[in-house]
Amino acid sequence: MRTFNRKIKEALVVSAFFALFSGYNPVFAEGADSKDHDKAHHAQTSQDWPGIYNGLTPCADCIGVKTTLALNKNGSYMLMTQFLGKSEREFVEKGKFAAGEKANTLVLTPRNSTTSQQYLVGENMLIQLDSNGNRVTGKLADRYILRRNDITDTPPSHSGH
Repeated sequence: MRTFNRKIKEALVVSAFFALFSGYNPVFAEGADSKDHDKAHHAQTSQDWPGIYNGLTPCADCIGVKTTLALNKNGSYMLMTQFLGKSEREFVEKGKFAAGEKANTLVLTPRNSTTSQQYLVGENMLIQLDSNGNRVTGKLADRYILRRNDITDTPPSHSGH
């Protein structure tokens, strides 16, 4: 009787397993043949965006804002700013970033604020956008660019003397 009950239980487990997974149809975020998906829309797919970006952005009442932005592969960021000529203090902001609504843009959303910032992703650079997500125009427009540092490259080897 025990072997009969054990065989019944085994048959029920196997049947339940097949019943459970027979309707299982995995869903993937992007298939290899999803041609109608606008890949250019996502800055993350078009650029190698993780890294550290630096720049000196304009400031209304100081020399400039020394800006360092670190984008991590896990979607988090750290933004460090210092108002040169005004304060020695360095402000640090942490949060998450994601692809923006407009093509090739990233939106930074800080942990402790609802004010997000947008950047246009370029070749080894990020261009800070205004509060409406547009490029800044005028004579200082080129100062809203953060350039990528290649700190992950291995330094050149030194020859021994």
